[in-house]
Amino acid sequence: MNRFYYYLFLFFLLLFRNTSFWFLYRVSDLLYLFLLYVLKYRRQVVTTNLRESFPEKSEKEIQKITRAFYKHLCDISVEGVKAFSLSKKDILKRYILRNPEVLEPYFRKKKSVIAVLGHYNNWEWGSLAAGLFFKHKPVGFYKPLSNLYIDNYIQKTRAKEGMILESVSRTSQTFRRLKKTTSIFIMVADQSPMNLKLAYWVPFLNHNTAVLHGTEKHAVQNNYPVFFADIQKVKRGHYTAAMELIVENPAETVPGEITLKFMQRLETQIRAKPEYWLWSHRRWKHSKT
Repeated sequence: MNRFYYYLFLFFLLLFRNTSFWFLYRVSDLLYLFLLYVLKYRRQVVTTNLRESFPEKSEKEIQKITRAFYKHLCDISVEGVKAFSLSKKDILKRYILRNPEVLEPYFRKKKSVIAVLGHYNNWEWGSLAAGLFFKHKPVGFYKPLSNLYIDNYIQKTRAKEGMILESVSRTSQTFRRLKKTTSIFIMVADQSPMNLKLAYWVPFLNHNTAVLHGTEKHAVQNNYPVFFADIQKVKRGHYTAAMELIVENPAETVPGEITLKFMQRLETQIRAKPEYWLWSHRRWKHSKT
């Protein structure tokens, strides 16, 4: 059965391989109507998250953000499929690092860094672009798929552009293994943690929120500078990324400081354009007891 789903996966990749971006976004428009009005995909989760996060907004504003979110969700979904056939030229044209110079001093000193971000805008294309515009060796962490055929295909695709993908279960081993490699460790850190005992709790979008401890843990242990990756959507299919220093010397911080700074910066990003965050995620399923 895994092979069947793998070949089905390859069929869809082939279907989108030679399609124009114009056609791609017509598919996204149809998918938007289906998800929002027919399937009503996690609509209750989305609207509840938005209402609780922005109690100051009217119902009309909440519904406007909801519609914009689903449009964006469909865009990044079809872009995710298209990612497997994007040329280097397309990647560099559509995903631009605005300030590569900020990492240059660290690269010259052979100093590894950590880039932390949330599920905001198109983080999937970012994994392709990272191998092309960072001098540091890009290392990303992900949760492996149960289908090993698809999982291996994704790893090979990312590696082709220079990205190293590692399972989140091997995060500590990866940091140790690459100790002598000048790397940029890219960590998506706004997921709901499985182990609440190790989580940091911070105020975030009008909620008391549990946050993964891993980014701060590895930053402090290795004293790697931490940067916030500010990803912005310029227009459909075009994104920019900018690196903003959060903490220069993590070993000198107090527990929870790095996590709080990241979540504060992420909240600022979300409040500016809330439709680009992943509101369909059940982010606040845990509460502090």
